[in-house]
Amino acid sequence: MNIIRMSGGIGNQMFQYALYLKIVSLGREVKFDDVTEYELDNARPIMLPVFGIDYPRATKDEIMEITDGFLDFKSRVRRKLRGRKSMQYNEASFDYDEEVLRKDSAYLCGNFQSEKYFKDIEKEVREAFRFRNVRIPAGIEKQVKGYEKEIAEKLSISIHIRRGDYLQAADVYGGICTDAYYEKAIEYMKSKYPEAHFFVFTNDTLWAEKWCDAKQEENAGLAFTVVKGTQESTGYIDLMLMSKCRHHIIANSSFSWWGSWLGAGPGKCVVAPIKWLNTRECHDIFTPDMVRIDAYGKIDFGHRTGL
Repeated sequence: MNIIRMSGGIGNQMFQYALYLKIVSLGREVKFDDVTEYELDNARPIMLPVFGIDYPRATKDEIMEITDGFLDFKSRVRRKLRGRKSMQYNEASFDYDEEVLRKDSAYLCGNFQSEKYFKDIEKEVREAFRFRNVRIPAGIEKQVKGYEKEIAEKLSISIHIRRGDYLQAADVYGGICTDAYYEKAIEYMKSKYPEAHFFVFTNDTLWAEKWCDAKQEENAGLAFTVVKGTQESTGYIDLMLMSKCRHHIIANSSFSWWGSWLGAGPGKCVVAPIKWLNTRECHDIFTPDMVRIDAYGKIDFGHRTGL
């Protein structure tokens, strides 16, 4: 039996669940450890239930067994004398790791952020990630329905701008989705879709409103709607609305990666940053059809054909 250690927010959780579906499709038993990471004070909420997903959970004993983590005296003495016999396997890098799919008895730790893990079962993954159990707080229900209507009626393009925690970890995430990146992405989309209406999803709506106002002053032909009213605990609403847009400009975030991936409209166009993190190479997070733009606002033709 394999156990996947769940971690991170809804985007990470979705990648981990997609891996779960793949391992199950290979005929292997797999469960989740959804306790270890989520006992921490700063843990994000587990949001897979918005899709109506109920996954098998590993017991504490099963986790202790596979990681050789029992704390009884005999186990501690044995580990001191013979070393730990943990079956923990850490994803080799941020790219697709074939070894993950070969494991039959392992405690799997990682992000697994690549479509390559589940491309061959894409239909099953899309079916799993249907928004079946979305709970919209009464105070914003009318507002959300208004966004849904507007997104459906307009030539809607999502823009994800992540600030907050990304600003605090600028050494990892900063300098990638720059203003030049977004300006070029908007220009590119506008040239393809003159009737484009941009829906901005962000964790800093006050900043986004000022940013959109400035862009409209520079170019009166641009139309923006900043999506407001959601909190981190209801971030799945943003994800749902994002997925309903026709085209997408994503940030270096698994959240907007899934927002764009779940959108299944014909001729979908996705613009992504040329790099994902400052601290490591991340090649396999990108899908072949993405248009990639660097931090200086230049389209990288080497990563995209047919432009």
